[in-house]
Amino acid sequence: MTNLSRRLLPSTSALAAFESVARLGSFSSAADELSLTQGAISRQISGLEDQLGILLFERSSRGVQLTEAGRAYAKAIGAALAQIRTASLQAMTKRHGDTLNLAMLPTFGTRWLLPRIPRFVSAHPEITLNFATRIGIFDFEQDGLDVAIHIGQPNWPGAECTFLMDEMVAPVCSPDFLRQNPVSKPEDLAGLPLLHMASRPGAWTHFFEAVGVQGVPAPGMRFEQFASVAQACSAGLGVALMPLFLIEAELQAGTLVEAFPQQVRSPSSYYLVAPVTRMDLKPVALFRAWLIEEVGHWRNEPFYA
Repeated sequence: MTNLSRRLLPSTSALAAFESVARLGSFSSAADELSLTQGAISRQISGLEDQLGILLFERSSRGVQLTEAGRAYAKAIGAALAQIRTASLQAMTKRHGDTLNLAMLPTFGTRWLLPRIPRFVSAHPEITLNFATRIGIFDFEQDGLDVAIHIGQPNWPGAECTFLMDEMVAPVCSPDFLRQNPVSKPEDLAGLPLLHMASRPGAWTHFFEAVGVQGVPAPGMRFEQFASVAQACSAGLGVALMPLFLIEAELQAGTLVEAFPQQVRSPSSYYLVAPVTRMDLKPVALFRAWLIEEVGHWRNEPFYA
């Protein structure tokens, strides 16, 4: 290896120290995070600056601050270290070369997918599953993921989208709220407090159009998380549009009820998404086949009907 090649490959310990200081903003915090002394962190950073021939931090009595070159380097190194950590985790957990890194939607994952995963593990014990939570479109390569459960449209660039199921939503609320605010027709819902999800901003508009109710839905409380909407409904704060199959527990327990017995197909559907470059990998192909079969069994369950 030439001197230039060595200069372009700093040690991982120096890069880890740099990334930690850049992210935390101080040598002492980085020392605590990496279980090193502040002096050791300082020597790593100084050595890295000497090796690169640039100043990465401005030092002052008030602490350290990234230089312009340091900010650019930190952005690139942070992503590179994340890829190294992911690759290391894959190498450590891989059995017989079969590992599947799966991104799942938070609520769909915990309430629908994970309770069924033991059947996949039983059928394919040679495959190691690693789970991550993602919402929306992301970069499979950068995140080190093989497949994803996605809700939306089948328009993921560079990936193949396999349809799983439509999302049927219905207005739900607490039993006490419904007793105090009886609903006999869809128009009655328009005058009630409507709860909104940030990920589905046009859900109520779509619902009212589907059931033939004119007008714009009134603004109301907005929530980021599905679980928060369910809690707000249970607490009697209003009516929310929710997919019934994801709130089976609340419906069976009686903490939530349908405000009006009218389900509407959401504009979004659920898909299994995988990059076209990974579709033929054994773990991806096996998981795809199993999930399609599992969805078919689920459609025949009493609650689905």
